[in-house]
Amino acid sequence: MPIVHAIVLGIVQGLTEFLPISSSGHLILVPELLGWEELTRDPELNKTFDVALHVGTFVGVAWYFRHDIVRYIAAAWRSLRARTVRTVDERMAWLLVLSAVPAAIVGALLNDFIDEHLGEPVLIGVMLVVFGLVLWWADRLPGGRPAGEFRARDAALMGAVQALALQPGVSRSGATISMGRWLRFDREAATRLSFLMSLPIIAGAALFEGVDVMRGGGIERELVPPFVWGTITAGISGFIAVAWLLRLLRTHSFGPFVVYRVFAGATVVLVFATGLR
Repeated sequence: MPIVHAIVLGIVQGLTEFLPISSSGHLILVPELLGWEELTRDPELNKTFDVALHVGTFVGVAWYFRHDIVRYIAAAWRSLRARTVRTVDERMAWLLVLSAVPAAIVGALLNDFIDEHLGEPVLIGVMLVVFGLVLWWADRLPGGRPAGEFRARDAALMGAVQALALQPGVSRSGATISMGRWLRFDREAATRLSFLMSLPIIAGAALFEGVDVMRGGGIERELVPPFVWGTITAGISGFIAVAWLLRLLRTHSFGPFVVYRVFAGATVVLVFATGLR
């Protein structure tokens, strides 16, 4: 794998993991459109590189929310010792764990099916358009709930739609933000909750896939440099995406991302369905 390919895909992963435009979809489409065949030819390499990119994005979002993470871990520990949930931080810590359960179960049970059947470019293009329109609809709903009002029902519903994002093109952040807006959270709160929910699910996905990689012999020595560069760029671009989007949404809507999704999705369908590629 050329280092430049790893850097480009690392940037793509970091940005699209948190912007509501689908990281898994872009990681399939970008190599397809650019003719980079090393990942499509070798499914094991693809899975191993995916682990590296997930580690990078986890580090990026974890660094941004480092103070929140320390606070929630301490709160969860206090809750365990007291065997009760008394504070907002204690409730938030356990609800973030709860929100990861649906996607973890679906991902573990359907991992092979997802890899083999849900990565067709035309299907990804359709999902980009459909869930772009869902985001447009949800973002127009009224809502002013702050993140501190996150409850068990919210965690269950946002966690359930997070499982939908196992289909490339849906977008994990896009689906959870859309549900958050439907639950009447304001834009910044829905986005912040979506990003916090990504912490356990990204860490779990990296661990789950990483175990398979280690069982298969780990990373070959010649692949270490591109993997390191991919991981670093995914982490840096992921941090930038989180910080930028949270700042942007204080004064703007999700409209530009909707336009991008519809245009990109329609283009992908046109290119791959008609054989123009």
